[in-house]
Amino acid sequence: MIWFGGTRPDLAPMTGLGFGALPGHLGIEFVECGDDWIRGRMPVDERTQQPFKRLHGGASVALAETIASVAASYCVDREKFAAVGMEINANHIRPAYAGWVYATARPESLGRTTQVWTIRIEDEVGKLVCLSRMTAAIISLERK
Repeated sequence: MIWFGGTRPDLAPMTGLGFGALPGHLGIEFVECGDDWIRGRMPVDERTQQPFKRLHGGASVALAETIASVAASYCVDREKFAAVGMEINANHIRPAYAGWVYATARPESLGRTTQVWTIRIEDEVGKLVCLSRMTAAIISLERK
């Protein structure tokens, strides 16, 4: 189990963190959680499409970073530490035009000062849309 405290986190507060910020504006929601993974979703609509009605690559990156960075923060003591994105990359594999895309994040490394996460974004039928990797810095709240 990767989660701090040994129990899976409640997803509603994770989604709530995005209200009034970019994740909320994009419609990002946390939907499932396992012992070593977490899944969120985002609509493909006028908020997340580029002018040619395809899912915008930047929206995919925002989804990937949101899911992974929030997950990273739940792997540490949130009263003492924050997880912030240091680096992210993405390979855009195929377009999505409508419906929802689902991002599943799994840690590759959970270190004391950095974490590395792989995020797979798939469409509603499970086809790979984007593959991303994000590195999070774990910083003391005293430094924040």
